[in-house]
Amino acid sequence: MPQSNHKSIGVIGLGIIGRGVTGHLRRNGYPVYVWNRSPRPVPNFVGSPAELAQLCRYIQIFVSDDEALLQTVESLAEVLAPEHVVMAHSTVAPDSMRAASEMVERRGAHFVEAPFTGSKGAAEKGELVYYAGGAKTAVEKARPVLQASSKKIIEIGAIGQASAIKIATNMITAATIQAAAEALAVVQAFNVPFEKFAEAMRNNASYSATLEMKLPKMIGRDFSPHFAVKHMLKDMQIANQIGLSNYLDLGVTAAARDQLLEQTYWGRGDEDYSAVARKYLHELAPDVNEEPEAAQAAADLSPAITDSEASEVEAQSATLPASSPLPDAAPAVASASAEAPLLRRGLWKQLLSRFSSGKE
Repeated sequence: MPQSNHKSIGVIGLGIIGRGVTGHLRRNGYPVYVWNRSPRPVPNFVGSPAELAQLCRYIQIFVSDDEALLQTVESLAEVLAPEHVVMAHSTVAPDSMRAASEMVERRGAHFVEAPFTGSKGAAEKGELVYYAGGAKTAVEKARPVLQASSKKIIEIGAIGQASAIKIATNMITAATIQAAAEALAVVQAFNVPFEKFAEAMRNNASYSATLEMKLPKMIGRDFSPHFAVKHMLKDMQIANQIGLSNYLDLGVTAAARDQLLEQTYWGRGDEDYSAVARKYLHELAPDVNEEPEAAQAAADLSPAITDSEASEVEAQSATLPASSPLPDAAPAVASASAEAPLLRRGLWKQLLSRFSSGKE
């Protein structure tokens, strides 16, 4: 490693958070090198994780899931040395974080588990909150770099425990937004202005920073991504797997997962996770993938749909051809099918209308 670059920071993963952190660090005078699986025309973009490790002592990883984290660390491992400090910021299963840690520490390098809370704006302003786990020595070596993009560092404990905290906090976040979406449906049913609901919530004990940020956007139908549906869905799938492994009945989490899965089914995986409100805001224009006549047919059929008919639709949906718009959701359907019904009654109505129109 060139001595002149011993304070350089390497960032792997240029999604919403990785880009925000990179920009903030550079604005504050830090030399930053970057790598992403899809090449980007940005300054200091290097050819591989190994090349980045040769240039930087500190490496921050902002990739999206378990597989990406483990592949990235495996690519780094061959060139890691004792002076390297690797910080993994992905929200993944605790077992995946421990596996990544073992690969890094086997090379004598330092590993810090540091998932975070905060979205696009916090990353750009350097106001993330990191949940830090790992050996005390490793955390102290990483602290100056973590402080550069955060407003707080909360030390959690052993590797894997910070990931458990992150999953647990996201369970509450997802449930909060799902409950808010359903509450908007009730308010709408009685023709109460949404602004009155927002005012009531601001003076309610259950109001939170999440609602302060998301409720106006839900009311305004602004689902531009700060934290995407597909990422929150992944986190809720991890939570439900943890529940199964520990014999825990996570009913609220399973319900939140199902609604996120439904939005993914309709091609909204890249929207903000608050897009679960779309299902309940009926005055929105019909979905571009749905014929208006089919939507009306679903509404006309709704009183007559029985549980047995819903089961028939479920059986038919299992035979959909490979061209059906389910590429992102298919693995999720397979993993979740043993836990609970994946789609709610509203989706059965939509599916039934599509099958009916296809037979005419």
